[in-house]
Amino acid sequence: MSLRVLAAIGLLWLAVPFPRALAEDPTAELAERLIAMRGEVEALNRELELLREESRTTLAGLAAQRAELEAALGRQELALREQRERLERAKAAAAESGVGAEALVPVLIEVLERLEGFVRRALPFRIEDRLQAVVDLRQQLEAGLIPPPRAANRLWALIEDELRIARENGIYSQTIPLGGERVLADVAKLGSVMLFFRTSDRRVGRAVPTEEGWRFELLQDGEDRERVLALFDALRKQIRQGFFVLPGGMRFAEFSE
Repeated sequence: MSLRVLAAIGLLWLAVPFPRALAEDPTAELAERLIAMRGEVEALNRELELLREESRTTLAGLAAQRAELEAALGRQELALREQRERLERAKAAAAESGVGAEALVPVLIEVLERLEGFVRRALPFRIEDRLQAVVDLRQQLEAGLIPPPRAANRLWALIEDELRIARENGIYSQTIPLGGERVLADVAKLGSVMLFFRTSDRRVGRAVPTEEGWRFELLQDGEDRERVLALFDALRKQIRQGFFVLPGGMRFAEFSE
């Protein structure tokens, strides 16, 4: 074979590339993949830890808010029970001393006055009807149109109604002041501490306490509106347990009655 042919074969051999498996170290690619996977695992661990911390914070906040709501409900129930016990003591004292039923009138009027003040400060749920019942009974008692024992029984029933209202959750209909007019709306009442409303034209809002009394205000934030609508849907479906984040950072976790 001539030197020219040998030279040509040598150049052709050099021009042919080596297979990739021979040209590269297979352990290098595997190491890169392991490094990438390790980075993904670390990122997932960090994300999981953040979620755990957020869950712990949420649960702590929920526990504090639930305790606050239960305390508020307890204070209202205590005030109503005190009035009921005062009425019962007065009736018992009158019976033991042989004093006539007329002696109950001052006590009944005092309890009615306190109950009227309680209703005026309470959550604005059907306030007009509740106040009218108290005012009517007081006027009838003062005018002598109803015997004191019968008035005492009716007053007892009014106090029981207030205790029931403080415990109940649900959807009701009532007229509310909104934008300078009276509007018929559906209201979602959570015990005696929170009240949300929804009108027929899809306006959504809540009752807010102020120094001048309760005010109904519209919710403008889209997420807050959706949260309230989800609450309405849950109550309408008779879902008594769940976890709901409500406007203002409030959380409600259980609707058990």
